[in-house]
Amino acid sequence: MNDFSDDSALLGRRDILDLLAGGGLAALAASLPGKAFGALRKPDDEVVRIGYIPITDATPLLVAHAKGFFQDEGLEVAKPTLIRGWAPLVESFAAGKFNLVHLLKPIPVWMRYNNAVPVKITAWCHTNGSGVVTGKHIDATSFADLGGKQIAVPFWYSMHNVVLQMGLRHAGITPVIKPQTAKLASNEANLLVLPPPDMPPALAARKIDAYIVAEPFNAAGEILAGARMLRFTGDIWKNHPCCVVAMHEADTVERPEWSQRVTNAVVRAEHYAAANKLEVAHLLSRDGAGYLPMPAKIVERAMTLYDPAVYGPTGALQHPEWQNGRIDFQPYPYPSATKLIVNAMNNTVVSGDTTFLKGLDPNFVAEDLVDYRYVRKALERYPAATLQHGIDPANPYEREEVIAL
Repeated sequence: MNDFSDDSALLGRRDILDLLAGGGLAALAASLPGKAFGALRKPDDEVVRIGYIPITDATPLLVAHAKGFFQDEGLEVAKPTLIRGWAPLVESFAAGKFNLVHLLKPIPVWMRYNNAVPVKITAWCHTNGSGVVTGKHIDATSFADLGGKQIAVPFWYSMHNVVLQMGLRHAGITPVIKPQTAKLASNEANLLVLPPPDMPPALAARKIDAYIVAEPFNAAGEILAGARMLRFTGDIWKNHPCCVVAMHEADTVERPEWSQRVTNAVVRAEHYAAANKLEVAHLLSRDGAGYLPMPAKIVERAMTLYDPAVYGPTGALQHPEWQNGRIDFQPYPYPSATKLIVNAMNNTVVSGDTTFLKGLDPNFVAEDLVDYRYVRKALERYPAATLQHGIDPANPYEREEVIAL
């Protein structure tokens, strides 16, 4: 699925993750064969090259491609490249293979301030869109029941890991990172990283007890593995960001017209997705344009089924008054959320060196990491107030973060 799959097979997934977390991207680059890394050098043209994980977080990038929104902006765009895991997507973007990707919000923080990768967040891809599911082989109705269990996250630097650990700690469960063979105390939950496509099969095989991930892999767990939705993340943190639109800083500085056109197309796609979730779900599915490997019934559930009558009695949905969707689309990257994430990352257990987080000023990150220029101009064409509820049309660029564990 990616151009260096054969070469990177010389390194196992655990090797790649350890290198990324411990030694940074430079260590990973040095460890890859020369042919593999050389093939990923940044092209000199202005073709939009999209890399994505097969999750609904990528919806705006994929819809903008499918609906011709990039072409409407006068841009040439290559067919998006599907990547199975975050580690190879991050490395490919850093090496210049892609110039437009979606990344879990904490990843650019880690890339820029731990690895000196000049990445910029230019918009949010979506809000909400994730959940915690548990295997049918365990009896768990709340975070408090996850003591002694094995839980998969998609990446250490992920919204999923941050929100999961909020819920665990609130319930008196200590997140730990140990070998799966290690004995756990009753108040410990062991965390491990798995690529999203590997999570439902691992749950069905009882290799893990629960996972937290983006859709459609929660819906896939429900339908294909008999999983139980424990809690939607958007029901914990109201309209939280998850994946963001990421571009190279050089493009945002040296190619402002190109960057604006790219952002216009992405914001337009968010409007379209917000207003046409069922159609978009079918489009993305393997029964439609095939961007995601899941059948339409799973992707449609992942994007539309958020019924208090279904999920209220189980406790998965406790705040119907928030009127969220299972996934929503809102492109403006609120500084308040960035600041909260930087603070939360300091309290989140990850594998590898986290020294870079010490003394990292949330206010600085909100201004340095995020480029607000292009999304603001795009929203002048596609007004933010029409996207979803919860946006104050009189003050659409500020909000108060709401968390209810």
